Amino acid sequence: MELDYLDSVKKQFSYYKMLGDKTFSQLSDEQLFWQYHSESNSIAMIVKHLSGNMLSRWTDFMSSDGEKSWRHRESEFDNDIQSREELLIKWNEGWSCLFNTLDLLKDTDLDHMVYIRNMGHTVMEAINRQLAHYPYHIGQIVFIGKMACNESWLSLSIPKGKSADYNADKFSQTKHKEHFTDEFLNRLNDQS
Repeated sequence: MELDYLDSVKKQFSYYKMLGDKTFSQLSDEQLFWQYHSESNSIAMIVKHLSGNMLSRWTDFMSSDGEKSWRHRESEFDNDIQSREELLIKWNEGWSCLFNTLDLLKDTDLDHMVYIRNMGHTVMEAINRQLAHYPYHIGQIVFIGKMACNESWLSLSIPKGKSADYNADKFSQTKHKEHFTDEFLNRLNDQS
């Protein structure tokens, strides 16, 4: 069961990363840095925050507190990324740290105790914490992207008005075990 868990979380993290990637690809450079008002976050600011969190949480994951002394969370919300290239470097740096750490984990690690701000979590709990946090922000990125693109937005899930067709196709298939992200990852990759 544990091996299924680790495989599942890797697929889920990959799925959410791809949602961000597919959103970025639909946006102009200007739209990546747009803020609705001074108190709202731009996509670039959300990326900077996610990257900072990922680097802090997943660096030396098993041996040091997930809130590193070198992390400056408040500055993650400064809109100071200068280019799409810099944004993508930060984005990919955070995700690489996460996936490199997950790839090192074994099922026997899942009950190991790790700490975030001195609060104990099993490895599984720490993973679940981030699996709730990152999609929250990816949803913000997608929402901003969808607003910015308006009618030109290419759906990243079941397109509006296509739910009945989607369900008819699903129920025409025999019951089988499949991770929910497999189909969406394949479909989104095909759109590339």
